[in-house]
Amino acid sequence: MTWFYTGFIVFVVLMLVLDLGVFHRRDHVISIREALGWSAFWISLALSFTCFIYFAYDRHWQGLGLAVDPVDGQLNTGHLAAIKYLTGYLIEESLSMDNLFVIAMVLGFFQVPALLQHRVLFWGILAAMVLRGVMIAVGAGLVSRFHWVLYLFGAFLVFTGIKMLLAKEGEADLERNALVRLARRFFLVSTHFYKRHFVVRAGSAEAAAAPGAPPDPVMAGLAAGTLVLTPLALALAVVEGADVVFAVDSIPAIFAITGDPFIVFTSNIFAILGLRSLFFALAGLLRSFRYLKVSLSLVLTLVGVKMLTAHWLRELLGSHFNLYLLGAVLAILAGGVAASLLAGDSSRAPASTP
Repeated sequence: MTWFYTGFIVFVVLMLVLDLGVFHRRDHVISIREALGWSAFWISLALSFTCFIYFAYDRHWQGLGLAVDPVDGQLNTGHLAAIKYLTGYLIEESLSMDNLFVIAMVLGFFQVPALLQHRVLFWGILAAMVLRGVMIAVGAGLVSRFHWVLYLFGAFLVFTGIKMLLAKEGEADLERNALVRLARRFFLVSTHFYKRHFVVRAGSAEAAAAPGAPPDPVMAGLAAGTLVLTPLALALAVVEGADVVFAVDSIPAIFAITGDPFIVFTSNIFAILGLRSLFFALAGLLRSFRYLKVSLSLVLTLVGVKMLTAHWLRELLGSHFNLYLLGAVLAILAGGVAASLLAGDSSRAPASTP
């Protein structure tokens, strides 16, 4: 199975190299049409991977499907593994939607130019994949050794879902963010963006002000070679910090579906890979989905309840209860989108004349 992990990681790295080094080698504003195309590509790739999951577990390639799943105590057949992979991917992708609201707020707060937003998200998501890999490895080890951890995960998800449902919307002051304050304490931070650079040195060609731009007061009087962070670095730090918070929710959620580390890892990574293009495709529409947070909170609560009552659900619903969970998640998300669209239409309806 080690070969599958290695091959999958090599494939992901190759796709990212092509993304940044070929298709997005030059910074440019991502159009909605381009973002929709990339979103369709990543989603199609993730869904196509279901075929590999099915045959790999059905034919036990590299020993896949021979070990008992610590979450439900079953052997993952090709059919069952495919359902768990799709359910995990859908849950991780839907929970990532909440992250898009935070990303939009961060980029807006730091006034990151549209030309540079792709660069922030690319490196942020690359670091997020490494972080998720570490957290999944730790989580899989805990679940396989201590089954009672699943009940802690379930209770945490129910609590998080209820908390998300009751939380009030509000603009955060990111200047008070711990990562921002830490960066400002130990580093100088410029007031200007310097093209695509996260870090510049005073007096270097990269730190030269753009023609016609006002002077950067932070750069004035600095010794040549002094290291200075740009606002782009602060935006990246906050995006990464936000992903750590969201990972605390999403990683336990996937372990409600399966404890198989390969299914958990691949479904998580594919969900993250599509997040960047999905942001650019939906950036202008995020605020329109007013009931999306309600749907996500219900999904988290449902997954948490499933984790706490898996034994009884299996007896009540039979061996296909994972398929029912997939259908329930789809129904909740579709209901949230439909309610948002209906609410949007009603708010735009013209007032009736007496």
